Amino acid sequence: MTVERTKGPDNVRVPAARSRNNDQTLQVMQLNCSGMEGVTPQALGFTYWFDAKPAGAPYSVTIRFSGTRQGVEGRATSSDRFSVLRTVDRVIPGSGRVALTTRVLDIEQGEWQITAEPVLPGSKAKAPQAFVARRTTLPSASTSGTTSFAPVVRVRAPGVRLGAWPALVLTGAVVALVLQAVLAQHRGLPTLRLLAVSLIASVVGIVGAKLYYLATHRDEDRGLLVTGMSIQGFVLGAIAAVILGGLLVGIPIGQYLDVLAPGLLFGMAIGRLGCFFGGCCAGKATGSRWALWSSDRTIGVRRIPVQLVESAVAGALAVLATGAVWW
Repeated sequence: MTVERTKGPDNVRVPAARSRNNDQTLQVMQLNCSGMEGVTPQALGFTYWFDAKPAGAPYSVTIRFSGTRQGVEGRATSSDRFSVLRTVDRVIPGSGRVALTTRVLDIEQGEWQITAEPVLPGSKAKAPQAFVARRTTLPSASTSGTTSFAPVVRVRAPGVRLGAWPALVLTGAVVALVLQAVLAQHRGLPTLRLLAVSLIASVVGIVGAKLYYLATHRDEDRGLLVTGMSIQGFVLGAIAAVILGGLLVGIPIGQYLDVLAPGLLFGMAIGRLGCFFGGCCAGKATGSRWALWSSDRTIGVRRIPVQLVESAVAGALAVLATGAVWW
């Protein structure tokens, strides 16, 4: 997705197609929590819905979003309005309903009037921000809504379940530790010492997951606390800590890794469900019938459900590994 922020009034209008109700085309995120109303920082999130073409070649869609803060006393300033462009670079025909979610951060708190106008890029050689007012089949829309708590707005989108990722990842970690303890006791290993090392290794793994994500997503300007995590970094960090910790407390490394593997795979199987419902690690958009509608927190569309595929594979391997270690 290409993002461009523009300044000044919106002078270009695209003839609007016959559209459905605005409430179905343009929606504003609302946080139904009175205790967090007015808590800074504030942000405005909204979603534009449209239908992909039924057939043809992949194409791009550009929407200009304009907003004006309501109830402004005196002369409005630049902080009381915004104009942003959002482009979906590759819309797959036959992929059905598409949701384009946009967030405007560092914005004045209050109620905003928002309009969405489909536009087509003009010749950038003549005018870098020119747009051609040619007819499009996409509808224009307008609606109003209020700002919400920015950290929540950053992760909310249609199809994304708030809190699903941390809840399922935590559940996977608990299941992994419990299974590890059961297998350790069955194999006659010092269970308490093993669990203590595993807990420390989990913390090291979280740090490794953060650092691995930062190293592989250098284009994202985000801090360590709010950035994402990669399972590859967790596995590398946790395994290194397990080997070092096992040597220090006198647990045979080979047997330790044996009882560790099934739990780690079960944890991945459960945690990847959190990725699917939490809107991360999303697959590519497709028009295939076996695709599932899901979101990457920005674009919601029918996608290859890679998170569910990995979850199923990890779960199957976990069952086989558990049987191998037990018997």
